[in-house]
This record gives sequence, C-alpha cells and structure tokens, in this order.
Amino acid sequence: MKKNKTSKNWVNKQRRDTYVRQSKVDGYRARSAYKLIEINEKFKIFKGGLCVVDIGAAPGSWSQYASKLIKNGKLISIDLKKMEMIGTSIQIQGDFTKNKTQDEIKKNLNHKADVVMSDMAVNTTGIKNIDSIQTGELCKEAMIFAKNIIKNDGFFISKIFMGGTFNEIVTEGKKNFKEVKVFKPKSSRKNSKESFIICRKIR
Repeated sequence: MKKNKTSKNWVNKQRRDTYVRQSKVDGYRARSAYKLIEINEKFKIFKGGLCVVDIGAAPGSWSQYASKLIKNGKLISIDLKKMEMIGTSIQIQGDFTKNKTQDEIKKNLNHKADVVMSDMAVNTTGIKNIDSIQTGELCKEAMIFAKNIIKNDGFFISKIFMGGTFNEIVTEGKKNFKEVKVFKPKSSRKNSKESFIICRKIR
C-alpha cells in the first residue's frame, strides 16, 4: 500500500512540476536539462567545436542540451542503460567505474576533452547520508578520470549531495583544480540535497 501511495505522490509532483511540463514543450527527455542550462548560463561553459564527455548520461537531456551548443564538436555519452541516439554523438553503454569503459572513452578521444560532466547518482535508498556517500564516491571517481582526460583549462561538472562526503569532495576539487564553485540551480527540487560542483583549470 505504501509503495502505491509513494508512486501516486511522485506522479502528482511530476504533474505540478513546471520544469517537467517545460521539458515536454522544449523536447528534452528529462527536467534535469534545466539544471545544466542554469549552470551554463552562470559559468559560460559551452560553445561551438568543444569536445564533451557526459558520464551517466541517460535518458540524455544533458547530452541533448550540450549537442545544440557544441556545433561541429564531439559528444561522447556514457551510461549503463541504452539511450536513444542524439545527433552524431558517440554512445557507450557500460559501467563507467570499470576500466574497460574508461578505456573505451579514451579510445574515442582524438585529443583532450574540453568538458567532462556527470549527473551520476546511485539508486537512492532514501537514507540521505548513505546516498550522499555513495554518490560522492562516483563524483570522486569521475573527477580523477576527468583530470586525466581534460585540457588544462577544461571544465569538470558533477552532481554532489550535501552530507557525509560534501566537504571531502570540495577539498579534493581544490587539490586538483584552481577554480572550484558549488552551485544549486533553481530547477533543483527544493527538498533535494543535490548541488553541483564546477571545477576549472587543472593544477
């Protein structure tokens, strides 16, 4: 019974959510596109010709938005799930945390990337601290990988949750990058603990 009630609440919340409605109008696959739009408006990340790696990309709304802005650039999207194609993007289906998948990403890069972005999160348990720690581990892994494949003045963008590993990730960011900012877009749900870390310029 409780599960049905939870699903019903979720459906009602989705119906009331202006970003969900807007995503249907704008043709985005998920409301999360607006988080990246806000990040880009604030930090001016995307432009024509860039090489972008999108980790944890499914259903693909971040890749959809980036692909519009990086005309003649290169987009590599990675996820455990199979995704519908987005323009001329390269899609890799696999577990990002495995060496095999990381090697495949590297094989598809002819030169270093300009942007590595990650909206990865674990399947949430509802226990906020555990969710924060597990998603934090994904963020750290993505950051280490990004540092190896991006240009010196490249951007790394990742979802992080407030909680257990938040300070640790920000410290790690400052160790690896000269510019580190934390930003919570308006389109993040009010009760959500998520923020985004935006790092630039490798140390």
